[in-house]
Amino acid sequence: MRVVRDLAGLAGETEAARSEAAAAFGDPTVFCERYVEQGRHIEVQVLADNHGTMWAVGDRDCSIQRRHQKIIEEAPAPGIGAAARERLHDAARRLAGALGYSGAGTVEFLLDADGTFSFLEMNTRLQVEHPVTECVTGLDLVEWQLRIAEGAALPDEPPAARGHAIEARIYAEDPERDWRPQSGDIAAFDVPDRVAEHTNPAGYGVRVDSGVEPGTAVGTDYDPMLAKVIAWGRDRPDAARRLAAALAGARLHGPGSNRDLLVRVLRHPAFVAGGVHTGFLAEHWADGLARPLAAGPAERLSALAAALAEAAGNRERAPVLSSLPPGWRNLPSQPQYKRYRTARGEELEVGYRTTRAGPVPATGEDVRVHRVRPDEVHLEVDGVRRTFAVARYSGPLTCVDSALGAVALTPLPRFADPEAYVAPGSVLAPMPGTVARVAAASGDRVRAGQALMWLEAMKMEHPITAPAAGVVTEVAARAGQRVDSGAVLAVVEEEN
Repeated sequence: MRVVRDLAGLAGETEAARSEAAAAFGDPTVFCERYVEQGRHIEVQVLADNHGTMWAVGDRDCSIQRRHQKIIEEAPAPGIGAAARERLHDAARRLAGALGYSGAGTVEFLLDADGTFSFLEMNTRLQVEHPVTECVTGLDLVEWQLRIAEGAALPDEPPAARGHAIEARIYAEDPERDWRPQSGDIAAFDVPDRVAEHTNPAGYGVRVDSGVEPGTAVGTDYDPMLAKVIAWGRDRPDAARRLAAALAGARLHGPGSNRDLLVRVLRHPAFVAGGVHTGFLAEHWADGLARPLAAGPAERLSALAAALAEAAGNRERAPVLSSLPPGWRNLPSQPQYKRYRTARGEELEVGYRTTRAGPVPATGEDVRVHRVRPDEVHLEVDGVRRTFAVARYSGPLTCVDSALGAVALTPLPRFADPEAYVAPGSVLAPMPGTVARVAAASGDRVRAGQALMWLEAMKMEHPITAPAAGVVTEVAARAGQRVDSGAVLAVVEEEN
């Protein structure tokens, strides 16, 4: 989807949509429709048998979206009123009935702020978000699809909804960098709060429908969704609290994800108040929705915990005197320093000095170290004792989880690798993908931020832009070429 606000941009956006659609679906056909600025995406789940019974099982709100794709869905749709709900259900039943439809399907509508609604499409299948309907109704929609195909008849009326359910889609992408896809191997994935997987929980609780497990390789050829986490609660506030807590406490090590953004949305006052619409992220972006939960001081504390845990691990594996404390010296010595790069590309340096009483931070933090193990560090900050779980993987990657949030760190070597040198002005591929289009040629004069080419990855095109104003001295990739992350795509010589 592309929003065109100026007719001059229509041709370029149409071509981009055609290219993206052809790459993802093999069909470049596009169509135009009126854009509703702050509409609500409401859908009705229908279930019909071959004996004349047609159910509108319930409705869902799928308005929280990025790039016109859903990230949070809930059932029932909040705040639409009984009259509007019945009109939507009736329209869905009449549409499916006119088709003689059989089985499960979803009728989607766009609800305007004035209460009018327009038909979008009907999906003749289950939707990604069908678990929220299953939770509040107790139905197994997959089972009913099969039973209807075998000739079974539905009861006269669908079950009444009980409670509220909210689903969040965990995507392998970086919201802070224009939703850039993330790839790599899943090192760990666990949601400790879950009570059910791929099925309805017996009572109010958290369900997880996951397509990944430790060892899963996440590439860029498919949709970036890793898992769905669903919370079923007594009411909407209960469901939102359960889901936010489950996501914040999840262990997801490997490719970056949108997990922290989901937590911030679920806890945002506008979401809690039910103020959802398709422009929610744009309206509240300045509130820091994309900012990591653990930023600033929390990030530094996590890096300190990582450094202490690594030292403890090194000491534990030492061939001699492994029982001594990490970094132990008989006399006072210089602090030990460790540098890390965060997922946002920032560098952190933390240090500690080993004393007879144990390690002491050497970089100014008012922190007491209570306990250090290779996989766990206890720090006291402002009188509060906090636990940091530390996991180290090849790659290299260090992941630190705490109540402050999850932090992914890349340990940096003491000395730079000369083979890692990249010539100034080099434009590197931020992810593996396929070059969809090339807009620049050697000798072109470009401005900062101008698109040089587009990479197709995870069903979306991503512009590769000039880092500064200057002259293109080399274009190193062509349309249709597969490139790895970090590959040189072009070189721009900056103007003085």
